[in-house]
Amino acid sequence: MNQYAAAIAGKLNLRTIHVEAVLQLFDEGGTVPFIARYRKDKTGAMDEVAIQQVQDEVKRRTEFDERKAAIVKSITEQGKMTEAIMEKLDKATTLSELEDIYLPFKPKRKTKASVAREHGLEPLALLLLEQQPGTDPMQEAQGFLNEHVKTPEEALQGARDILAEKFSEDADIRAAVRKLFEDKADLVSRLIPEKETEAAKFRDYFEYSEPIHKIPSHRILAVLRGFLEGFLRISIEPAEQDALDLLERKILKASNDASAHVKKAIRDSYKRLLQPGLETEMRTTLKQRGDEEAINVFAENLRQLLLSSPLGGKRLLALDPGYRTGCKTVCLDEKGDLQTTDVIYIHEPGKLYSAEHTIRHLVEKYGTQAIAIGDGTAGRETEQFIKGLSLGLPVFLVNEDGASIYSASEIARDEFPDQDITVRGAVSIGRRLMDPLAELVKIDPKSIGVGQYQHDVNQFRLKERLDQTVVSCVNQVGVNLNTASKHLLAYVSGINSGIADQIVKYRKELGRFSDRKQLMKVPRLGEKAFEQCAGFLRIKDGAHPLDGSAVHPEAYGVVERMATDLGVELSSLIGNEELVCKIDPKKYVDERFGLLTLTDILNELKKPGLDPRAEIQHFEFARIYSLDDVQTDMVVPGIVTNLTRFGAFVDIGVKQDGLVHISEIAHQYISDPSQALKLSQPVMVKVLEVDRVRKRIALSIRQATEAPAGGGRERPRGQRPVQGAAPKEKDLSNMNMEDALSALKKKFGR
Repeated sequence: MNQYAAAIAGKLNLRTIHVEAVLQLFDEGGTVPFIARYRKDKTGAMDEVAIQQVQDEVKRRTEFDERKAAIVKSITEQGKMTEAIMEKLDKATTLSELEDIYLPFKPKRKTKASVAREHGLEPLALLLLEQQPGTDPMQEAQGFLNEHVKTPEEALQGARDILAEKFSEDADIRAAVRKLFEDKADLVSRLIPEKETEAAKFRDYFEYSEPIHKIPSHRILAVLRGFLEGFLRISIEPAEQDALDLLERKILKASNDASAHVKKAIRDSYKRLLQPGLETEMRTTLKQRGDEEAINVFAENLRQLLLSSPLGGKRLLALDPGYRTGCKTVCLDEKGDLQTTDVIYIHEPGKLYSAEHTIRHLVEKYGTQAIAIGDGTAGRETEQFIKGLSLGLPVFLVNEDGASIYSASEIARDEFPDQDITVRGAVSIGRRLMDPLAELVKIDPKSIGVGQYQHDVNQFRLKERLDQTVVSCVNQVGVNLNTASKHLLAYVSGINSGIADQIVKYRKELGRFSDRKQLMKVPRLGEKAFEQCAGFLRIKDGAHPLDGSAVHPEAYGVVERMATDLGVELSSLIGNEELVCKIDPKKYVDERFGLLTLTDILNELKKPGLDPRAEIQHFEFARIYSLDDVQTDMVVPGIVTNLTRFGAFVDIGVKQDGLVHISEIAHQYISDPSQALKLSQPVMVKVLEVDRVRKRIALSIRQATEAPAGGGRERPRGQRPVQGAAPKEKDLSNMNMEDALSALKKKFGR
């Protein structure tokens, strides 16, 4: 792969020596997280993004070389390879260029041109192409009549067919017309007649046109979805006359009887061959562009979601809300292990007191420290009930997207073979609050609901990119070797699902790992796998003081030397920032450990095993519970649930997320990348419009930040005021239990 190093370095604006080092490390079995974290001295501190780009570029160039070799072989076997063709192939830099050169030699079905050649008309076509003065096409055609070609008109038509195909297969002509498409083509969509009702969601694209070099990815995918679902007709092309003028400038040499036939062939070539072929190519290119942008959005959102703030090891009571079937209730210990299950009914007559008793009993018996409630159906009502009990515990609404997918999965059946789907869902909700990363890795990322058009994009590429994102996040946070599930372990650098299984089996036999070196005894986990994974696996209170940190075992010796030089025990150095700051890393530079690696080690020693995720913040919605409660001009708190290129979706607590169009996002979130909106970020939003029929809410962050404070609805604790309509119900959190239950009965008509 090193033959690509210089070219990749030039394209990605990297130093060749660093790209060569990355390629060498890949050859040796290195993974992206390991190379980025533990080989900075060799790579010049290239981050994961740059290293992944190098890997992707190597893959692209390998595929290019393999295709080129196949084309050379094909042309050579046909006996048509020349120095000129080989020179063109050597100069090609894209797959499109390769395919253009190969097109005339590509085996094809019978065409009008091939039939004309079989009938001996190619010399006539070449004669016309010369466009010599004094050439009489009709007279020349007389010499090509035979049993297949009865008239001069037929002969000239066959000659034009040959020319049309010749023009369409000429690499230079295709390149010029392709450039015209890229610069001046419009994507045009129109409604297919009599499908207006069915195609209502594509109303914006019934009469739509936009230059393809400007159209954003979400509109590309929306139009293509309407096309594939049979509601829209689409076309992609520049003005026809612009294309014909371009072709005539390149091909016509004169203005005579022969060139008149060439001109007809040019028009036929463009309309019958070039335009349809390049339209298909542009549609594919647009689809790829839209896919890549949508996949980038999904990956960015997934990263933020996986790195969401964890509550940590707390004893939880978790509820999966429901109306008719009740709220499935589970208690989890600090490790997330299931303690007990129950069901409460807060929407049925006569069962509220029983529900209260059950919750109070479970909280007391299992020492509950926090409460997690799924934010789906009946989530807000359940939250209202729990807060009305005044338990003095923090209550969190947890995004439950994908929880039902997990509940029915083989992973969930394996974890809880004796529990039904609803119990598994409640456990997942609780665990997701404790550690979003550890729980979300069990769910197909596509089911988490943080992308745009994720079902329309290239599924192989989507899975590849999302898997890369999960791997990156897992290794960035690190994994507790003694508590991690096999599903989490499988994403650790150097570990696959088979090795993860072996680690869990060995852990069960051993009881717990006390030393990272014990990993070497796990079946199928060899030296290379140990090198790749050890630094990302943590052992709390392990035999070696550094086993709980991100310091790699290969560097234990140099840290022990640092402690010895300071005259302290190793355990006294770890976490002692004052002592660590006395160490001069330059003293310990050698062939194995450079300054970048040593600086990383010192930073880790200051705060060993520090979780890079932020601490969880408590959040409360305004006292609105359904779409009927939402009024125009309200200013309410919300949580960002999804980010797209056209705006942000925000949950304001009424089941339907509202959309903040990009034009309504406050300036600081767009102008300053460090201030960009993030998933799960609390924001204040103003309600611009409520479409109750289509269940849509238009919101503004920009106008909310400009709105004057004060007035309107009573605000929830810790939040800015809600402006707009007057409150429709009482605040249960400030009432005694008897009054709260009475209010709930009245609210639900019981």
